[in-house]
Amino acid sequence: MRIGELAEATGTSTRALRYYEEQGLLRAERRANGYREYDEQAVLQVAFVQDLYRAGLSSELIREIIPCAGSKRPDGDCSALLGRVRQVRDQLAEQERQFAERRDMLERYLSGAALPAGIDSHLHEQVAPPVAANGS
Repeated sequence: MRIGELAEATGTSTRALRYYEEQGLLRAERRANGYREYDEQAVLQVAFVQDLYRAGLSSELIREIIPCAGSKRPDGDCSALLGRVRQVRDQLAEQERQFAERRDMLERYLSGAALPAGIDSHLHEQVAPPVAANGS
């Protein structure tokens, strides 16, 4: 299939497919007229690459993973790659923890349960929306 057909089949832009090819993440054969020709496995390959990108992996790491995910026996050490992928996963978990901590801190400030250091409580009252005097 040609690049436009692959783009349509995967919901990916032709620009992204060319980038994947430049990065060594996708292989195309070249016809005599210079057109790229992809086999049917390319649809699955593109989906796999996109999944790994969404998971936060770099092109470099994805390029190393691809041979380990294929049906042929790879030349490299795939077990070492698992350690690197676990490291990325652990970094993401740490970032999630930090984001949750920051979000909780902001929630405490916004709810009035916490005040920034050195701020008097009367200042917080000035920032809070005023309550109507007549109760309406």
